[in-house]
Amino acid sequence: MSLRLYNSLSRQKEVFQPLQAGRVTMYCCGVTVYDYCHLGHARSYIVWDTVRRYLMWRGYRVHYVQNFTDIDDKILNRAKTEHSSMQTVAERFTRAYFEDMARLNILEADDYTYATQTLDGIQRLIRELEQKGYAYAADGDVYYSVRKFPNYGKLSGRKLEDMQVGASGRVAATEGGPQKQDPFDFALWKQAKEGEPFWHSPWGPGRPGWHIECSAMVRDRMGDTIDIHVGGSDLIFPHHENEIAQSEAATGKPLARYWLHNGMVNVGGEKMSKSLGNFTTIRQLLDAPNSPDPMALRLFVLQAQYRKPLDFTADAIASASNSWATLKQGLLFGHHHGERLGWSDWPDPDFGNPAAMHIDPDSPAVQQFQAGMDDDINTPAAIAILFELAKDLRRAGNVITHTGQPDEDTGQLRQRWQTLVVLAQVLGLEAQPDASEATAQELSDQAIAALLQQRQAARQNKDFATADRIRDQLQAQGITLIDKPGGVTDWHR
Repeated sequence: MSLRLYNSLSRQKEVFQPLQAGRVTMYCCGVTVYDYCHLGHARSYIVWDTVRRYLMWRGYRVHYVQNFTDIDDKILNRAKTEHSSMQTVAERFTRAYFEDMARLNILEADDYTYATQTLDGIQRLIRELEQKGYAYAADGDVYYSVRKFPNYGKLSGRKLEDMQVGASGRVAATEGGPQKQDPFDFALWKQAKEGEPFWHSPWGPGRPGWHIECSAMVRDRMGDTIDIHVGGSDLIFPHHENEIAQSEAATGKPLARYWLHNGMVNVGGEKMSKSLGNFTTIRQLLDAPNSPDPMALRLFVLQAQYRKPLDFTADAIASASNSWATLKQGLLFGHHHGERLGWSDWPDPDFGNPAAMHIDPDSPAVQQFQAGMDDDINTPAAIAILFELAKDLRRAGNVITHTGQPDEDTGQLRQRWQTLVVLAQVLGLEAQPDASEATAQELSDQAIAALLQQRQAARQNKDFATADRIRDQLQAQGITLIDKPGGVTDWHR
């Protein structure tokens, strides 16, 4: 089977063929660090983390780079409001980014790059564009001459004559004033304004424009051409369009072979925005009363195909939480039943670790999972396979709980469980026994039997307070008691 990805540049699915066999270079446009990450960020970084994980599972060595925009008008405006500095604001929200992503089980990039640490590369690229006639200086500013690049618009499909100047909120129609030679030209370098931070340059003190930062960071860290460039669909124009114009004018080579873009997040059918009052940050959602498990949020994101719009509602999150409960039960099957099934490695510290598991790559579940993911990262199809495995394991777990033994081969149960755990990890969906479950595993069958004898004796003596105390003690350690007629009590972890 071949992996096929939808390339925004060609507007069709293409067989993925990296520049170098077995290796993938992948660049992700990161956040502008002036505020906490919102649900749109959650979707984008969960999606690209999943693509990266899948490429790794398919055997590729992935070099994944993500940037931080830590020079920007929005950061400066926040710093002014807080009577702070651009650096202070950027550092605070960079830390917050890492905290939020860790909760969503998003792997850290192989390399993080910052605009403030790439000033030499940015200025070098601007000078090259100037020397090649694609850029011009004007009163301390430097602009890119859009009409000099004949392929401008090839990613977005827009034509200059049909474009509206300043279509993005990040680029004002009047940016730069009358010194621009053409309304469509955009700033590569901005002259310093009074009271704002600046860096020295051949054009005078100033700071870089937004678009040139990514072009320079990709080139400095990954070379002239990379395999995959990813980001939200709102970045196609003008940001990614301008990246292509800058980089390819300077190098004469394609910036990226594959351009992937995720769809936007709506809230109750409306575009998420602060002005509409439906703007939700990741931490607001996860820290609220009765908040969903972070894995439920990740599952919610992956239940939609990444290029489609995603509608966030309370009902949708509740449904994802229920789905996660089912999936989590399957993922913890081995922890709950491995000892009773006689799995010899049950006490090992590495028990349940996907890296220590070996699954059959030719099994129907693995083949169907891969077929779904190979079709442009079709996570809904992949998740359907996970639920089939989880539901089978839940049924088997119920049989073990109520009869004390399985009704099918324990080796097959083990293979099914390991397949679920490994495939779920490819999607970044992982579960660990909580503290009470860990304590229950440390409590031996003999210790439980002794406590049940004490409880039975207390009940016979009508000492119900002691009987209830023992029941609550066991329940707190993850042991459920089932009282049956005739004074018989069954239990399960």
